[in-house]
Amino acid sequence: MADKPKLEDLIALTLAAGREIMDVRRDGFEAMKKGDGSFVTIADQRAEAVIEAGLKKLAPNVPMVGEEASAEGRIPETGARFWLVDPLDGTRDFVAGKDEFTVNIALVENNTPTMGVVFAPASGELFAGEPGRALKARYDEHCNVVEPLKAISASTSRPPEGWRVVASRHSGGNQETADFLDALGETVLKNASSSIKLCRLCEGAADLYPRFGDVNEWDIAAGHAVLRAAGGDLMLLDGKPRAYGGVNGVFLVHSFVAYANGEAEAAARKALKV
Repeated sequence: MADKPKLEDLIALTLAAGREIMDVRRDGFEAMKKGDGSFVTIADQRAEAVIEAGLKKLAPNVPMVGEEASAEGRIPETGARFWLVDPLDGTRDFVAGKDEFTVNIALVENNTPTMGVVFAPASGELFAGEPGRALKARYDEHCNVVEPLKAISASTSRPPEGWRVVASRHSGGNQETADFLDALGETVLKNASSSIKLCRLCEGAADLYPRFGDVNEWDIAAGHAVLRAAGGDLMLLDGKPRAYGGVNGVFLVHSFVAYANGEAEAAARKALKV
């Protein structure tokens, strides 16, 4: 398909953005605040500039919706195919000196993420996926290969110990999450950070990820693409799939549940009563 790059090229671009972020971290930086009160740093800006330039070379006719460009009011017409990019998901943690941040790049086709890469530069974990294959690799702090790409897949059934659930710290303590976990029955809570939560399902380490609260499309599209490649998927609280593309320039998702397999999906639907 024209203007659809190879997954390996998208991985290379994501690593390049990760190098920019780690360079900024080593050199030091100042945090600024955007109009909505959220943090932004030169690392966010430099990483998005690298990604935007790279995507123009890889797919010159496909528009890009990026978090920082959107904050500046640069939101293109998306059409049937477009990129969703968060150059540094978890800026607050990055500013605080924590390691819980990722680079997220996703290709959306007909409102569905079909190709995605999620890279956590501090831990070196990288997840990538497209129809037919989901992959994981690990890199050092300079983005050199430590563990080469290997195939991964989501779990296929409920483990004997109960559903393994990852939850966001932003919604993990709220009543909706508590009610959902109670309705599921026996569960094992697992810790995960940033966009890596979706990726824990991709590699078979967790079965469900409920998120009760707003999140931007560019925060989850890449992980969703990898999850679909690994055998899982994601639904809204009414049981319907998420159609990506924003509404009137707003790219918010109002809660969702990600699941690793059909059995997990059925359990989530029962818990949500949909």
